[in-house]
Amino acid sequence: MLTELKKTIYRKYLKRPLDIAFSAIALVCLSPLLLVVAILVRWKHGAPILFIQKRIGKDEKPFRMLKYRSMAIVRDAQGDLLPDADRLTPLGSFLRSSSIDELPALWNVLRGDMSLIGPRPLPLVYLPYFTQEERKRHTVRGGLSGLAQVNGRNALTWDERFKYDVEYVTGITFMGDMRIFLKTIAKVLGQSDIGLRGVEGPEDLDVCRIPQTSVQTEKKTTRGAGL
Repeated sequence: MLTELKKTIYRKYLKRPLDIAFSAIALVCLSPLLLVVAILVRWKHGAPILFIQKRIGKDEKPFRMLKYRSMAIVRDAQGDLLPDADRLTPLGSFLRSSSIDELPALWNVLRGDMSLIGPRPLPLVYLPYFTQEERKRHTVRGGLSGLAQVNGRNALTWDERFKYDVEYVTGITFMGDMRIFLKTIAKVLGQSDIGLRGVEGPEDLDVCRIPQTSVQTEKKTTRGAGL
């Protein structure tokens, strides 16, 4: 059972309406870009256009997170997928470095699966590998960007990421979210601290750690898929 943290007026009454308003406006304004990118992904990578993966949501409930697919489906002679680095295309590399691959997740924000700002939602199969303290990150909706993302992103170790996540959820404020939002824009435009997710950065969490809890998850089918 996760311990519910104290809710401020902003977190209880304002954060979700702001998520709805911003994501709805962004989806409408960015619809031409979304369409163009979808066509390019279909042309270069084939179907499907979207990469859909189960992620850990608020209160550790799973949801399906949407992203543009950045890797080609290329298999070896035995029929196994090649390593991520070998399947990442020039288009996919651009989509990741520019964070355009994340734009479909605005639909997750609008639906209520995610927030604009919050701890990065991670694959469901990672659930048993969090410590009890780190599981506090799951008391809020995961975000498109968060405190860890503006303080190193993939350059951070897992321990460093989770430390920032817990720091965030224990002190959510409007001004704090605004600072993260503005820093995110600056980092995306400057393409700083942006490693290639699933290719650069630390190893998968379930490789770095032994299980911390007895939480049961379904068998993993995808590794390093654009965290």
